[in-house]
Amino acid sequence: MTVADSTLQHRVDIGGGAAGLADRAGVLERRVHRIVKPRIQEEQCGFRPGRGTVDQLYTLSRVFKGAWEFAQPVHMCFVDLQKAPCHSQRIPHRTPLWGILRKYGVSGPLIQAVRSLYDRCQSLVPIAGNDVVLLASSARDLERSLDRFAAACEAAGMKISTSKSEAMVLNRKKVECLLRVKEEILPQVEEFKYLGVLFTSEGRMEQEIGRRILATSAVMWTLHRSVVVKRELSQKAKLSIYRSIFVPTLTYGHEFWVMTERTRSRVQAAEMSFLRRVAGLSLRDRVRSSAIREELGVEPLLLRVEWSQMRWLGHLVRMPSL
Repeated sequence: MTVADSTLQHRVDIGGGAAGLADRAGVLERRVHRIVKPRIQEEQCGFRPGRGTVDQLYTLSRVFKGAWEFAQPVHMCFVDLQKAPCHSQRIPHRTPLWGILRKYGVSGPLIQAVRSLYDRCQSLVPIAGNDVVLLASSARDLERSLDRFAAACEAAGMKISTSKSEAMVLNRKKVECLLRVKEEILPQVEEFKYLGVLFTSEGRMEQEIGRRILATSAVMWTLHRSVVVKRELSQKAKLSIYRSIFVPTLTYGHEFWVMTERTRSRVQAAEMSFLRRVAGLSLRDRVRSSAIREELGVEPLLLRVEWSQMRWLGHLVRMPSL
């Protein structure tokens, strides 16, 4: 056997070992998932099928809408965890993970099998989190929830960032909410961007929709000279940019939009502002929006939003009753 053959054989052996480890981890993950899935609480979204950021955003928007409609105050704390510095990103606190698995009903032998994947193994994992919001009907109850959450975080080797965590009160009247973490008072705000969507203390989404439209305007002007008016680029390429950048920026979080006539008009105006430039037209040309869409082969954005909202409604209907 030559040196080259030996090197190749060594590489194959390493590849086979890595593949075997991945297969083993996959088998263990599926076994744990079958046990844990029925016990996962509804507020846990992400890292599980059928639950994502839109579920979190929709739930919070419904809380805002209902509380505002029935004049019920809601005290909330948007929690952000401290990001660990690069030199201290080693995670020695795996012990709480095994206790959590036991609480979820995972047996000892299966836990030992999972632990074996981490024996003599070090990981560099950034500790961060900004998707936690605590809700309560009073400042006192919220303070208690925050204290319990902070204690649980410390037990797992994490800390709340007092500079980035903020308090907000949804109420028809301005109410002060003093929250403390380690004797540090968290700032109280009138609006907060949660998972990319702006929520305000007035409980309305019009400001978020306006922010979306402004964001798409910024995108359009950024692309105007470099992309949209470039004759070297085909309409197909420009429409690809429209679908991949412009539309997601404008419609993020649209599942829980209330489609009033004003909202529909604003969304359509933003849409046609981009499409007219792609078609090489302006308002002075007096070409109907329907004709421009037909020429470009683009369906109305409002229609896509309505279809997506209907799909979201189907997702809600299929969810199991609590």
